[in-house]
Amino acid sequence: MTSPAKPAEPQAYMTTPEAAAYLRLSPRTLERFRVEGSGPAFLKAGTGKRCRVLYRQADLQAWLDGFAYRSTSEYPT
Repeated sequence: MTSPAKPAEPQAYMTTPEAAAYLRLSPRTLERFRVEGSGPAFLKAGTGKRCRVLYRQADLQAWLDGFAYRSTSEYPT
């Protein structure tokens, strides 16, 4: 007899302070990255300027993985 498939874990959503702590950055740095378009993907939960910004852990990890290098010669100047 086989056991039933285990349901997928729910996606973790983090607020700006939580995401900043995960990345070891300041919340202000993440805010600046959003304005510049240079940071990790984020979600806006709602409409309007005051809606909550959320980050998926997988998006944070994917963005961070984009900065992995094997040699200092690979690092962009």
